[in-house]
Amino acid sequence: MSPRRNRPKGTDGSGPSAEDDRSGRYGGWQSSESWRGEEWSVRHVAGASAEGKTYRCPGCDQVIPSGVPHVVAWPAHSGVDDRRHWHKACWNAKDRRTTRVQRSRNAPKF
Repeated sequence: MSPRRNRPKGTDGSGPSAEDDRSGRYGGWQSSESWRGEEWSVRHVAGASAEGKTYRCPGCDQVIPSGVPHVVAWPAHSGVDDRRHWHKACWNAKDRRTTRVQRSRNAPKF
């Protein structure tokens, strides 16, 4: 039995990079936005592509459960360590939010 092919026939293995992949692989599309005088790379992630992990949204400080569509944003000049996962509504409302997250007295501090 021959091993399974991990790429389609006829390709040379040098497929598109993650930056060239505007849709498909991550279940969404990528764009560039300006926020606070800085360019941000923004990738919209579909729910089916968000399986297996939970993230904490920096906009509302709530958990983004596995399988929920969301936005991944990072400054264009930085690397993968600066990526942050946001709820779509929180990313859209980022200019209307204060810089300090307000929590109730009994809220957990993560």
